[in-house]
Amino acid sequence: MEIIVSKRLSKVDIEKRMAFTSKSLNCFPALSGNEHMVDFDVRDECGHVWKFRIYTRKSKNKYRKPVLTKGWREFVCRKELSIDDKVAFYMDKKQADGSVEYRVAVQKAVKVFGAVFAHKPFPGEVSNDIV
Repeated sequence: MEIIVSKRLSKVDIEKRMAFTSKSLNCFPALSGNEHMVDFDVRDECGHVWKFRIYTRKSKNKYRKPVLTKGWREFVCRKELSIDDKVAFYMDKKQADGSVEYRVAVQKAVKVFGAVFAHKPFPGEVSNDIV
């Protein structure tokens, strides 16, 4: 399994949509033709399949600003995510037919008296948390 995106969640990520870097976009399902969005399925650590939509700017701008929209808020609410929690998206290539399965993992922030303690890295992630 290859990690695609790992992110500590911000207020905007929790309340609206999750933005991620354009360089990660090529690891997600391809946007076809002139399309600026694509729907895809992601399996969580409990085996539940979530349906997300990646949306990018319509313009030919170099920086497409990808975000997760459809399905993201339901995921946030059902997982009871909050600011400083972390999510990671993985791509799991299946050898037999070349298909790809996407996975998502969640780490809840440990908060004591308002201070957030460092998260342990997700598998395949180099930790850059600052305590």
